[in-house]
Amino acid sequence: MESTNLNIRTDKEVKAQAEKIFDALGLNMTTAVNIFLRQAIRENGIPFEVKLNVPNETTAAAIREGRTLAHDKNAVGYDNMADLRAALEV
Repeated sequence: MESTNLNIRTDKEVKAQAEKIFDALGLNMTTAVNIFLRQAIRENGIPFEVKLNVPNETTAAAIREGRTLAHDKNAVGYDNMADLRAALEV
């Protein structure tokens, strides 16, 4: 098999942290990158989930509710846990 060079740029701290992990696994950077590339070929894509940090629907609904309440002048607020617990009947 013929080999070739691959030059990549990354943050110095990212490289150092990755090298520390790979060293603990008995790997060097070249081997780790080759594992990633071969797995990408097997998966026919990135070998892990890549997505935006988007909240699930429950969290999104809570965010919407919080924003609505923050702008609602008639919304009841609490200054202490005792009053909140009393309102929640806890």
